[in-house]
Amino acid sequence: MNQTLSLTSTVKLNNNVEMPVFGLGTFESEQGKTTQNAVLWALEAGYRHIDTAAVYRNEQDVGAAIHTCGIPRKEIFVTTKLWNRDQQYDAALRAFDHSLEMMGLDYIDLFLIHWPAPGPYRREAWRALQHIYAQGRCRAIGVSNYTIRHLKEVLADSALVPAVNQFEMSPFLTRTALVDFCRAQGIQVESYSPLARGEKLNDPIVHSLATRYAKTPAQVLIRWALQKGFVVIPKSVHRERIIENANVFDFELTAQDIATLDGLNEDFHTIRPGFMQGEWD
Repeated sequence: MNQTLSLTSTVKLNNNVEMPVFGLGTFESEQGKTTQNAVLWALEAGYRHIDTAAVYRNEQDVGAAIHTCGIPRKEIFVTTKLWNRDQQYDAALRAFDHSLEMMGLDYIDLFLIHWPAPGPYRREAWRALQHIYAQGRCRAIGVSNYTIRHLKEVLADSALVPAVNQFEMSPFLTRTALVDFCRAQGIQVESYSPLARGEKLNDPIVHSLATRYAKTPAQVLIRWALQKGFVVIPKSVHRERIIENANVFDFELTAQDIATLDGLNEDFHTIRPGFMQGEWD
C-alpha cells in the first residue's frame, strides 16, 4: 500500500469482488437524521463504502441516504451484519430479508456474521449465508470478531472461505497472529475502531508522528491501517471529522514509522471480547 491509494481504491476479495479499502462505520450512530446526514456527507466527500448492522438500528437511515444521494447504487459498497439472536438457519434468512427491506435494497455487497455465537448456531448461520450468496442476493459473505479457532471451524465445515473477517484493530491492538492467519487463508482483514474510539489519540508517539507529517493523530492511525493492507471504516457523525478522516491519501508513513506504531501494541480492546455471554464458546 502506498500513497497512490485514493478514497475509491479497492481490494479484490477471494471471490473477485472489489471492496473499497476505506469506508464509513456507523456503530452507535444515532437513528434518524444523524445517521442519514453522516452517510450523505461521507458520500459527498467521496466515500463509496458504508458499514452498518442490524443491531445498530440504523439500517433504514443508511438506506434512506443511499436512495437520496444521487449516486448509482452499484457504485456504493454496503455491508451489514447478522446479529447473534438470528444465528439459526431460518432466522438468518429472515434477518437478511429484513435488512434488505429496512434499507430498501435489492442486494447487499457484504453480509457478515456479527459475532461468533455458540457453535451450533454459528454453523447454522454460516450455512444460511452460503445459501444467500448462492442466490446472488449478496455479493460476498464473511464474518466479524472471529478468532483463529472460529475461522478454522468454518474452513473445516465449508468449502466456501469467508471473504472478510472484520475485527477491532489499531496500533494498540495489532492481533498479528489473527492477521497472519487470515492472510494465509485469503481472508481480507477489515479493521473497525481504528482510532481506538478516541481513547489513544493523545498517545505521545502518535502525536509526534502527526506533528512530523502535519496530520492529525486520527489520520496517522487510519494511514497505518491502510498501509498494513487492511480495509478500514472509521466512524463519525460530524461532517468536518468525516472529511478529515478521509484526508489520508496525500502522505505515506515510512517503514520505520509503521514499525514504531506496531510497537505500541498492548492488546487494548475498546470492544471487549465476551461482552455478550456465549459468543466466544
